[in-house]
Amino acid sequence: MTNGQRNSAISSLWKRIDITRRPYLPAIAVSLLLFALNGFLQPKTLRPVSIFADISTYLPLILLAVGQTYVVLASDIDLSVGSSISLVNVVTVSVMAGLGGGSGAILAGILVGLLVGMGCGAVNGFCVAVLRFQPIVATFASGIVFAGLALWILPQAGLAAPDAYWETYGENLAGIPFVIWVLAGLALIVVWVAKLVFLRSLLAVGGNMQSAYQSGLPVPRLRIGAFMICGLFAAISALCLTGDTASGDPLLGAKMTLGSVAAVVLGGTALSGGRGSPVGSIFGAVILGLIGSVVFFAGVPFEYQNLVQGLIVLAALAGGVTVARR
Repeated sequence: MTNGQRNSAISSLWKRIDITRRPYLPAIAVSLLLFALNGFLQPKTLRPVSIFADISTYLPLILLAVGQTYVVLASDIDLSVGSSISLVNVVTVSVMAGLGGGSGAILAGILVGLLVGMGCGAVNGFCVAVLRFQPIVATFASGIVFAGLALWILPQAGLAAPDAYWETYGENLAGIPFVIWVLAGLALIVVWVAKLVFLRSLLAVGGNMQSAYQSGLPVPRLRIGAFMICGLFAAISALCLTGDTASGDPLLGAKMTLGSVAAVVLGGTALSGGRGSPVGSIFGAVILGLIGSVVFFAGVPFEYQNLVQGLIVLAALAGGVTVARR
């Protein structure tokens, strides 16, 4: 092989792994590294049962991070997603309990929960895209409102979800855990949206909003749509958490907002908008979960676990930024 052919082959390979086109590649690499380290520290985590249990644990944050991605791609941010989860959770459980807890009540509760999630997204989108409020301030304020509504509907945690609901969530369907079906459905949605003009338009809005306006794109409608998708994914995340906890809790999603943003960034999506992928956010959420497992199985004393976990997250972020710049 001549030098010219060799250089051409290397150039072709580099184009295929170019992270400017595939910003999620570093997140995949870090996920695999942490998965291997987790297996080295505790071999039992490599068993299929343990892997399915981990997926069930990571799934709510994965869903929330994917929804957050569509908002961030348009150079916005949603700090109300945690409160949206809490609101959807208490509304869903309250509707199910109020209608008797039968199969019809479960379906009604799920439908109302999804509508509430999308409604929260629509409110955020209207405030940001139509009223021109700053996204970080508007969604922070709306998050306080949603949290207040959740506490008003269910002042105290503990309202039980119907047995059929959480039992179905924890069972196998056609021999496959239900959470795997949810994850497969998520993957199909991500692939489907990736083929729509909507996603390319969001990237254009996030890359240069003024140019997007001048080119004739319906920028307000696109931004509202992104927030509604985010609200929908927050609602699905809440439904999964309800299946895990089997009860209503007005503080259920309080700590998940910043986790969703961290997962988006770890997945290679730029907070400035215009670059990124929901695929990266999926692996970003997995990274956060695996970091917690590694710190635990490494035997780090409890009082230092948060410190070590935070340092590892910072290291992962720094590594991703360094690779992206190079």
